[in-house]
Amino acid sequence: MTTKTKTIKDRDHNAALRRDVKFLGKLLGDVLVHQGGPTLLEKVETIREMTKSLRNNEDYSNYAKLKEEISTLEPPVRKQVIRAFAVYFHLVNIAEQNHRIRRRRDYQFQEESVKQPGSLENAVASLKENGISSDVIQKLLKTLSLELIITAHPTEATRRSVLEIHKRIAALLKSLDQPVITNRERQELEDRLFNEVVILWQTDELRDRKPTVMDEVANGLYYFDETLFEVLPKLHQELEDCLQDYYPEENWEVPNFLRFGSWIGGDRDGNPNVTPEITWKTLTKQRTLAIRKYKESLKQLRKRLSQSTKRVSVSAELLKSIENEASILNQNEKWQIEDEVYRCKLTIMLKKLDAQSEVRYKTAEEFLFDLRLIQKSVMLHHPKGYELKSLRELIRQVELFGFHLATLDIRNHSGEHEAAIKEIFHSVKLAEDYSSLSENEKMKLLGNVLQDPRPLVSFTEDYSKETQDVLEVFQMIRNAHKEFGERSIEVYLISMTQSASDLLEVMVLAKEAGIYRLHPDGRIESKLNVAPLLETIDDLIAGPKIMEQLFQLDFYRKHLNEQNNLQEIMLGYSDGSKDGGTLTANWKLYKAQQEIHEMAKTYNIRLKFFHGRGGSLGRGGGPLNRSLLSQPAETLGDGVKITEQGEVLSSRYALYDIAYRSLEQAASTLLTAAAHVSSEAEQSSIRTNDWEEAMDRISAESLNKYQELVFKDPDFLTYFKQATPLPELGALNIGSRPMSRKGSERFEDLRAIPWVFAWTQSRQLLPAWYAAGTGLQSHAKNDVNLALLQQMYKAWPFFRSTIDNLQMALLKADLMAANEYIAMVENQHAAERIFKEIETEYNRTKNILLEITQQEELMDHLPNIQDSVRLRNPYVDPLSFFQVEVISKLRDANEENNNDELLSEVLLTINGIAAGLRNTG
Repeated sequence: MTTKTKTIKDRDHNAALRRDVKFLGKLLGDVLVHQGGPTLLEKVETIREMTKSLRNNEDYSNYAKLKEEISTLEPPVRKQVIRAFAVYFHLVNIAEQNHRIRRRRDYQFQEESVKQPGSLENAVASLKENGISSDVIQKLLKTLSLELIITAHPTEATRRSVLEIHKRIAALLKSLDQPVITNRERQELEDRLFNEVVILWQTDELRDRKPTVMDEVANGLYYFDETLFEVLPKLHQELEDCLQDYYPEENWEVPNFLRFGSWIGGDRDGNPNVTPEITWKTLTKQRTLAIRKYKESLKQLRKRLSQSTKRVSVSAELLKSIENEASILNQNEKWQIEDEVYRCKLTIMLKKLDAQSEVRYKTAEEFLFDLRLIQKSVMLHHPKGYELKSLRELIRQVELFGFHLATLDIRNHSGEHEAAIKEIFHSVKLAEDYSSLSENEKMKLLGNVLQDPRPLVSFTEDYSKETQDVLEVFQMIRNAHKEFGERSIEVYLISMTQSASDLLEVMVLAKEAGIYRLHPDGRIESKLNVAPLLETIDDLIAGPKIMEQLFQLDFYRKHLNEQNNLQEIMLGYSDGSKDGGTLTANWKLYKAQQEIHEMAKTYNIRLKFFHGRGGSLGRGGGPLNRSLLSQPAETLGDGVKITEQGEVLSSRYALYDIAYRSLEQAASTLLTAAAHVSSEAEQSSIRTNDWEEAMDRISAESLNKYQELVFKDPDFLTYFKQATPLPELGALNIGSRPMSRKGSERFEDLRAIPWVFAWTQSRQLLPAWYAAGTGLQSHAKNDVNLALLQQMYKAWPFFRSTIDNLQMALLKADLMAANEYIAMVENQHAAERIFKEIETEYNRTKNILLEITQQEELMDHLPNIQDSVRLRNPYVDPLSFFQVEVISKLRDANEENNNDELLSEVLLTINGIAAGLRNTG
């Protein structure tokens, strides 16, 4: 099949998507007429047609007419028009998700002849076709690990109430795809869809207050409740079934290699609202959800397992356990038919899951023991080869989620730990001023403390509130291990790690809480994995040296031995990109992994890299499976962690089918890449020194270009603040955490999320691409060097992923719309100068990307995505024009006036652009 034929087929395949978008658009039009009259629909259609026309013909008279049309609109009509475009994008997003589900089902209908790329079956089939033996796969499965960590980073602009409506619309849209449906049933579904669009229109999109941390916890738990609790065990089971089909000679038991964790309620960095009490409440909420889910499953099993001992023989062990525990139920609670032994046992188990019961399960392992007891008994009388998968699924759920649901990472800033250590060391006369010591002096002093079993702290109340707060966190961790199990909190992350002493400081604090202990015989007991977070460009470069200093310490290696000889290292994509530009940051991240991995091998230490990726391209975002392939292949074997944040959660995990597809793509990619059977993994292992030398030069040029604008141009920061909606973002109420560290106005303290979010809103997306073109162009000065870059794109997954993300960023950016934002800058001369520089770099980047990829247009190789972005842009344009209009009015308004309505309109444009571009921060 030629490329052209394939492209045409793909676009024809989108006919159903276009049909759905048109249908939902018509429903929205009907709702607008019902709610605002024909005039409202007419205004929306007029502006829509004018922006489409402007895209096709950039005639200035059309441009002037559009601006006049928008500027003459007055409240409340203006607000309704803004909402109409925003709601339209919500409906388009639902239609696109439904189309992904539809395509997956199409593949499943023809799976015997065509396997969907990225599916688990396709991955296992490729293992078989490439001659990978079952022994190799068995060994691989023992080390394979992917942990996805949900965070509360404030980038989900959509309210939960609105997401619930989205979910109902998606379910109805999916029902319309049923192959056999009567006209009456279709009409009923369409009527219900209309009603849901009405409800969506009548629901307030904006939060009336900032969410509390516990609100964020509830939002995170929503995805476990709705999809993840069911998806994860089924995905493991499918892999097991596929392996059994392709390697029938083996008896496969797939370990639980894919897990979810969380930062929500544990991330203290810059968020004073995350207290030890809040973390404890979070753990309690998580346990409550897990146990509720188990109770629901036990009740379903009790309905199904009606076997009678009059018909089957069960295990003596099961009968003995029922006899031993029968007394915990009173007569009214017992299952009344004694020969239905499984029902008798499950009734006892339900009682033991009750938190108020005196004989409740103390650990998830006790619960698992009883489930396996039932499983073994069922196997005595159930036909071989026909396992009760509902029982196996529950066992898998308990193995995955325990009573803690999701392992909670604790994170705090290195400065907080140093301040606490400084005060403690001063009070016990170990150091007059710890902070003034050299790094070598700090390391020696901390090492001496960690090798002395005596405690330093007797009474925490003797210290300042700040130090007491830090000490209480570690006391809480120790208590959580006792109450919820050691899996409840496994890792302590240190933000802004700049030296080896940053890790030893945390270990000293853990020692004071009894989490780290030195026994008289020299044995070390350590219950907490201490992980550095390398964020800035300088920290990434220093990373290998920092870790080697630690690996050279005998007591630190004993600590790692308690962690199965595994060191976790987190890599921050956001601050590195903000610090040095996306291309340089990605290359320094890649090199840091390589160098630390090679160094750790000499000490026989395994590494798990934790990738702190954001949802947006400017913060390392992109498809999960592509993120995995872009890492050095040799680093995937000992486990990978990746953050899942913001709007990524709702776009990937709100719907069961989408969640399954996202996770199976990631799992299949990890499996094939780690096995070195995919072409990507094979080719990444043969990358040449020429490639890396080229990237070093490209990165250096890109870094210089980026820093010239961001750090050396005296007008840049003012331009950024005035030519984007940065000042207004704080009112969107999308997160409990402040936008900047310490409430500072300094660029260094501005968090990466609002940095990216503001640029996305202004349609420039600068953090996702700026300076890459200069770096790449500097190397492609002749045909030989250009040919090298083209080879790198074809054969090196890291480089291809980087180039494709740059393509996506440029495609989503729109300088015509971005040009509108210049009007909001007070110094027009500086604004025009800076925008001209951005525009020049945009064109430079676009041209070199097209040369490297050998395409006529950006993203030609992914026409579905290309079409989606191009079709969206004309509908995002009105929101951009409205945004400039209402922000200008808001900023010009007298502060004494009540500007709530204007601010509300601004926030609606922010919400709508976020939905239109499918990106926030």
